[in-house]
Amino acid sequence: MKSTDSLLISLYQKGDEEALSTLIHRHQKDLFSFILYKINDEDLANDVFQDTFIKIIIMLKEGRYNEEGKFILWAKRIAQNLIIDHFRAKSKNIKVSETTFDNDEFSIFDLIREPSENIEDQLITLQIQEDLLKMLQYLPQNQQEVIKLRFFDGLSFKEIADHTDMSINTTLGRVRYALINLRKIMEENNIVLTR
Repeated sequence: MKSTDSLLISLYQKGDEEALSTLIHRHQKDLFSFILYKINDEDLANDVFQDTFIKIIIMLKEGRYNEEGKFILWAKRIAQNLIIDHFRAKSKNIKVSETTFDNDEFSIFDLIREPSENIEDQLITLQIQEDLLKMLQYLPQNQQEVIKLRFFDGLSFKEIADHTDMSINTTLGRVRYALINLRKIMEENNIVLTR
């Protein structure tokens, strides 16, 4: 007879490691599919999946599983929270300081930060992003691509190099020229991006 999730959880909390193994095996496909659907990146989905089960194990050991509904819904809620945490952390890293470029005092991309709780700040940030996207249209296609990948998608220079089949140096060069060109566009059109 197939054990219920509740029984497996109860057995695990009493020290039966095999019960946890059965529980994980029973739900891993459904949970992984849920995570992959949300983030569309298999490597990252694997990381979140592992983190989810680590958190589940900790919460079960601490007796923090409350039988409100199905175990899988509880597990998906934990995964969802981890996904949100990941994207929050990533958005905090959008602020870029270009230490690779010695003579650049600032970057217009320093203006893109994690939106605060204040709705006005969020609207201003969105406006800045829209203005930047409009200005990108004046850049050559290859410079547009690296800027979008670097500052809007948050990819590292190595990831951009891999994604575009370019060397790191070419990637750095394109980003540098794109920023120089964006500054020229701003100066020529008296565009001021402020928060």
